[in-house]
Amino acid sequence: MSEETLFTRIINREIPADIVYEDEHCIAIRDIAPKAPTHLLVIPRKPIPRLVDASPEDKAILGHLMLTVGDIARQAGVEEAFRVVVNNGAGAGQTVFHLHLHILGNKKFSEDSLGF
Repeated sequence: MSEETLFTRIINREIPADIVYEDEHCIAIRDIAPKAPTHLLVIPRKPIPRLVDASPEDKAILGHLMLTVGDIARQAGVEEAFRVVVNNGAGAGQTVFHLHLHILGNKKFSEDSLGF
């Protein structure tokens, strides 16, 4: 059995976090090293290591995560302008290998700030 991730330990309340949302499928927390004034992480309760590791059986949870991002963005007051980022693998900047979506808002993003 693999070791629990940091996010699994947060979900299990073994490690404290600033939780801003939770339901039966996911949890959202404030990032401890924010890259924007609003920087939230949406984390599925199911520990999928990377986006590429998701299977066809994960289709419903992946859809739920995207819909939940919209709800959380509205709750955070950034629904008019925010970014959603998913890092897949260490080379892309992923440091915790438990799928999570970054919501970044309250910052003016330039077209080239992330290379696109």
